[in-house]
Amino acid sequence: MPDVLQIDPTHFRRVFGNLPTGVTVITAHSDEGPTGMAANSVTSVSLDPPLVLFCPAKTSSTWPKIRETGSFCVNVMAGHHQELTSRFAARDAARFAGVAYEHRPTGPALAEAMAWIECRIEDERDAGDHTIVVARVVGIEAPSEADEPLVFFRGAYGSFRSASARSEAQ
Repeated sequence: MPDVLQIDPTHFRRVFGNLPTGVTVITAHSDEGPTGMAANSVTSVSLDPPLVLFCPAKTSSTWPKIRETGSFCVNVMAGHHQELTSRFAARDAARFAGVAYEHRPTGPALAEAMAWIECRIEDERDAGDHTIVVARVVGIEAPSEADEPLVFFRGAYGSFRSASARSEAQ
């Protein structure tokens, strides 16, 4: 077995910062009311059955509240949602103050999100300082493809516009 390579966490973060990720807000209906957290570690896992995963930090104070509900809604954020997403990433913020949302069985569907993916938790796996959460998709909706997605890249928010959208704008 090869020796374990010691990798500096700052260097690890900088290198992986070159991998753009989509930005989401994971929401649920807790006993205390709506709860939610920003997440950029969301990905599809399987089409049959439809599964997704995301990876909350073990230090998260929000994940235990979401886990307790057994379900959550993934809100795919648009490029103009930087401020809102930052609020859901902050500790001890009034995350839902003044935020419009629709009640869905799995969690609040934030107004103007690009898509909503409703999920039921199926499994959790230990993964270092994070937990891998695997969930079954029980509902999906994407009302429009007109918005640009919010993207996280090199430690900052940005957006992505497809080549066809750039051509149409010219």
